[in-house]
Amino acid sequence: MSSEDQAPAPDREPRGQHLATISHEGRFWDVYLEFEEDARRPDSFRARLAFSPGDPADDEGMRRTTVVIIEDTFDDAIRKARGFDDRHLAALLRSLLD
Repeated sequence: MSSEDQAPAPDREPRGQHLATISHEGRFWDVYLEFEEDARRPDSFRARLAFSPGDPADDEGMRRTTVVIIEDTFDDAIRKARGFDDRHLAALLRSLLD
């Protein structure tokens, strides 16, 4: 098998601020807020949530939402993300796993 045929290694490294640790279907997941830099929108803070399994399988990496937070300031984006409770976070994770 050539290197071109191999799948890329899963992205296991969070690139953001840790928000929470949740339990979902018997597993623990760390949740991170990852900001997206967009030069076309320098006046807004856009972020996604990234979920990292506490016990990843060999081929299992981070699960990321699309941008779900858009705020005018960094602090507002952090405050919005911290407003998600465990039920909201579990629902977002479930949507990524299905």
